[in-house]
Amino acid sequence: MKWYHYVACFFAGAFLGNVVPHFVHGISGDSFPSPFANPPGRGLSSPTINVLWALANLVVGYILLRVGKLSQANKWSLVVFFAGLMYISITLSSAFVEKMH
Repeated sequence: MKWYHYVACFFAGAFLGNVVPHFVHGISGDSFPSPFANPPGRGLSSPTINVLWALANLVVGYILLRVGKLSQANKWSLVVFFAGLMYISITLSSAFVEKMH
């Protein structure tokens, strides 16, 4: 695999990890921060905006999975994918800790 396949795998993990909080809050009817809030990432967006944002992340993540050629045969692609997932998970947990306060 070429280096850019690994970059795509990393960002696929990040985008797919970002689906979860926005989708769960959106379908639960809860407002949640998104890039479209005021201020971006700090203010709250409507549940509908969050579902749409989650679905957009899902599409981009899927495309990046295909570009990255993620497969069980290439263990490094899996490691890089999960590194992207771990990165976004830890980053979002820190960023959204203030959401409920």
